[in-house]
Amino acid sequence: MALHSTQSFQVFKALYLTKEAEKFSARVAQVDEKSLPEGDVTLRVEYSTVNYKDALAIANASPIVRKWPMVAGIDGAGTVEESRNPRWKPGDKVILNGWGVGENHWGCLAQMARLKGDWLVRLPAGMTTRQAMAIGTAGYTAMLAVMELERLGATKERGEALVTGATGGVGSIAVALLAKRGYRVVASTGKLGEDDYLRSLGAAEIIDRKTLSEPGKPLQKERWGSVIDSVGSHTLANACAQTASEGVVAACGLAQGMDFPVTVAPFILRGVTLRGINSVYAIREHRERAWHHLSRELDPGTLESMITEIGLAEAIERAPDVLAGKIRGRIVVDVNR
Repeated sequence: MALHSTQSFQVFKALYLTKEAEKFSARVAQVDEKSLPEGDVTLRVEYSTVNYKDALAIANASPIVRKWPMVAGIDGAGTVEESRNPRWKPGDKVILNGWGVGENHWGCLAQMARLKGDWLVRLPAGMTTRQAMAIGTAGYTAMLAVMELERLGATKERGEALVTGATGGVGSIAVALLAKRGYRVVASTGKLGEDDYLRSLGAAEIIDRKTLSEPGKPLQKERWGSVIDSVGSHTLANACAQTASEGVVAACGLAQGMDFPVTVAPFILRGVTLRGINSVYAIREHRERAWHHLSRELDPGTLESMITEIGLAEAIERAPDVLAGKIRGRIVVDVNR
């Protein structure tokens, strides 16, 4: 693949967030390169995505942004334009996930970004930047969760794997990854019309999220050998209450809420392990291992079936749909559209 020119933009497009005297604005603006924040790598962004956290920031639905003005986008993939970091040189293809980008540091829903080189991961061989953003933080988080399940002994032999929020970004990729590894995956969703989609990803059974989303007993009938939960609140509490002896629950989301109405019963009477997944500040070794697995375990055709591709300006209008759970799979943003 030909390398991009090392000539920088003077002005570039960015999804620009401002807040003055409680007046919030999200718009695509022309930004001068001189305004970019400090960093030792300048990235020419090719693709980004709209994660749940991005949607919260773009819709001003939660205090995600810590500094104003802000360029949104916690994920990005593209080509190194300039580098003062010994890890990277112009022309390198890289991925950015997390590290407070889009919160404390200008993000990647833009044609250019200036970042710390230590935040970046090399794009795996054979993977395109578009595919990397189809995976994004959602898929990378799902892979970290799968890695933790297996590290803690919740292998496919331990029983069924429950995935909550299964049609969302994390859930869709978690279903595909677990099925690829031979788990019998049960997908929980509120979109019961998406059975065909979930089965195409590898789900063996689909259940209505209502069976998990209401208050439940502290200890319930054992069923799950492992759980990947992106929902939180009562859903996570019920998943823990239904997890079998010595099972593992990986918690990585809060779509239903941040509360966790549970007792200690599943943990002290069944030895259930609850493992939080922190994708934002994961160490380099874990990031590189996760992207290595993703490049080998996610079928490109399956990944493509999850994608809705949009241009930069469309990210603003799609954010409320992401928050309302109306998006299936993953949104990929071509920042040059």
